[in-house]
Amino acid sequence: MRKYYTRPCNFYYGNYARHLVKIKKALPLAGRTNISFDQLEIFERKKGKKTKSHLYSINEIKKLNKDLKNIVSNDLKKITRKRNSISKIKFNNPHIMGVLNITPDSFSDGGLFFDEQKAYKQAESMLNAGASIIDIGGESTRPGSKIVEESEEWQRIESTIKRLKKNFSNIILSLDTRKSYVMQKGIDVGINIINDVSGLNFDKKSFNLINLKKIPFILHHMQGTPDTMQNNPKYDDALLDIFDFFEEKINFFLKNKYKKDFIIIDPGIGFGKNLEHNLRIISKISTFHSLGCPILIGTSKKRFIEHIVTKFDTPDRTGGTLASVLYGLLQGVQLFRVHNVKEINQGILVFNKILKTN
Repeated sequence: MRKYYTRPCNFYYGNYARHLVKIKKALPLAGRTNISFDQLEIFERKKGKKTKSHLYSINEIKKLNKDLKNIVSNDLKKITRKRNSISKIKFNNPHIMGVLNITPDSFSDGGLFFDEQKAYKQAESMLNAGASIIDIGGESTRPGSKIVEESEEWQRIESTIKRLKKNFSNIILSLDTRKSYVMQKGIDVGINIINDVSGLNFDKKSFNLINLKKIPFILHHMQGTPDTMQNNPKYDDALLDIFDFFEEKINFFLKNKYKKDFIIIDPGIGFGKNLEHNLRIISKISTFHSLGCPILIGTSKKRFIEHIVTKFDTPDRTGGTLASVLYGLLQGVQLFRVHNVKEINQGILVFNKILKTN
């Protein structure tokens, strides 16, 4: 566990962000000159004590004590470093990952696309609506869900994956699974990215497989398992505990010769987190830039929205989803996993156009 953590903040956008970088008044975020920052929030935590934080301008870094200065300087290298492309996805602009649950029981769309033809049409629709990646899953991981036998999980998704790969030569497919058997089957038919909500903890064979195949993956955080994760989740500090989880995992992967440039991180909104935890993570999500990896966030239709809006809840929660996506956009998040691709893409396009007009 670290003692100090570094979060870039006080962001600028568009031409003004580029101007500030050029005159060395701000630093680029993840190599993107259209987003820059000139302040850092430094978190300090000690075991058994409440986390403290302090704001510093980037010019004040040189005045920090030697140990803290070294930590912050090292973090800044990761924060400002350009993110390399993953499966031809470039991270100089935000991207949408469209959710395709081919299950009878997923929390928001269970059964809607369980039929192969409906699943294919939904994927086609999301691509036409602006999705850069389609994330296909054959097992629900909603709160309280149970494990699906691996051969059944693969059977649910096999035909759709093969058909999409055949008809869309440049399609980028992510496979949402916790099982190495399903991962292997997917890789064999052209899956580009593995998305494991267990953080590769469910199946001990998973890491060796993706390491052998050198396939990119999404490192997701979840406390507990889908059937237990919402039973009173607890953290010392949700944001920093999850940061520690990511950092430990990344260091393990590096020791085992797996390239950091293949890793995307996802803090797992709603996976073993209550409303307070989710808001802590989302509001300070730029902290994860100091891990040096692209950030993905999945807030689409999540229950935390209902907990905030109460009587104003709607079945699709598009308003709450879009609000969280736009906030993530302001914090430099690069990937957004959503169900309503067209509506979210519309919001991002308009929002980005406004940001660039300055």
